[in-house]
Amino acid sequence: MKTISKNNSRGLTELDWLTSFHSFSFGNYFDQSKLGSGPLRVINEDLIAPKGGFPAHPHKNMEIITIVLDGELSHKDSAGHEETIKYGEIQKMSAGSGIFHSEFNNSSSERVRLLQIWIVPDKLNIEPSYEKISFLPSQFLNNLYQIAGQDKKRPVFLNQNVRLFFSEFEKDTKLEYDLSPGRQAYIHIIDGSVEIDNNSLGGGDAIETDDAGQIHFKFTGHARFLLFDLPAHY
Repeated sequence: MKTISKNNSRGLTELDWLTSFHSFSFGNYFDQSKLGSGPLRVINEDLIAPKGGFPAHPHKNMEIITIVLDGELSHKDSAGHEETIKYGEIQKMSAGSGIFHSEFNNSSSERVRLLQIWIVPDKLNIEPSYEKISFLPSQFLNNLYQIAGQDKKRPVFLNQNVRLFFSEFEKDTKLEYDLSPGRQAYIHIIDGSVEIDNNSLGGGDAIETDDAGQIHFKFTGHARFLLFDLPAHY
């Protein structure tokens, strides 16, 4: 079964320093039909104005992945990590038994655009941990590149049976992905345009499927996307 979610169906939070689009129910946005996909609970696209940001706030028992698309994001947490994250870097924080962190755009002129992803872990109350991995942008180009997971191919470790891919494909290229029985895929288009199993998708759109077999991509424009390979029964 395939389900398509369009960009204009996402939830929206607007503050003087933040515009945030929610693929799933989050904060004051609630939609009973959008509670997540398997252990995937949050995909937020955040646009943070210059000098804006999230003051220190707590998290617990969540795998939190941050992907900066434009600009630079400053991160600081109660475990002593203090980092600046930019495009080509992936940050993962396992909140475990509890951690506080803050995220700010320290630029006085440039907006930050980022994706923040929350995944429910398979073990509760573990010791909090932090990873930041740098990639060459060329690693993503025309290549389905795994950035996180629980298997040996993963650069960033997830405490959950999820494989996360980040890719950028040029116009007129194609891709096939084999989805195993008992798994489901959630594909989020960041920007650009693509046909997935003959469904036309653009930036902010998503498609979810638990149909085992090949998923066919045809890139009608230069596009970036996330692909989550998730347990189908969670």
